[in-house]
Amino acid sequence: MSKLIAVVSLVAVGFLAVVVVRGTADDKPAAKERVFEMRTYIAAPGKLDDLNARFRNHTNKLFVKHGMELIGYWTPTADPAAKNTLIYILAFPSKDAADKAWKAFRDDPEWKKVVQQTEANGKLVEKVESVYMKPTDYSPIK
Repeated sequence: MSKLIAVVSLVAVGFLAVVVVRGTADDKPAAKERVFEMRTYIAAPGKLDDLNARFRNHTNKLFVKHGMELIGYWTPTADPAAKNTLIYILAFPSKDAADKAWKAFRDDPEWKKVVQQTEANGKLVEKVESVYMKPTDYSPIK
């Protein structure tokens, strides 16, 4: 009888190990809880084209290198006062991941070289605003 109990115990422990590792049929996949960052740049007068060129030719590649997901880039159409404005959104697995990615990006020697080259004739950006966002439960993008 003790051998039977030992075998049943081993089977039960094995079953529990599988349930813990694999989950049960009722488990739902974990939701991807990304955070989004919307950044608004006010370019220095006459520098929006140069700023766009820097993103197009350098910045986006470095963002991807440092784990930033590019969602989109926009310029306002209706407000003439916003003619020097660039708005973009990035996605990150978490706020902590965003902080780490931005630090790695800012510390990247390649980025420092790009800034030096692209700002040889003056700064490209006068002001940066950043807003972190989480999607609502009804948002089509998560």
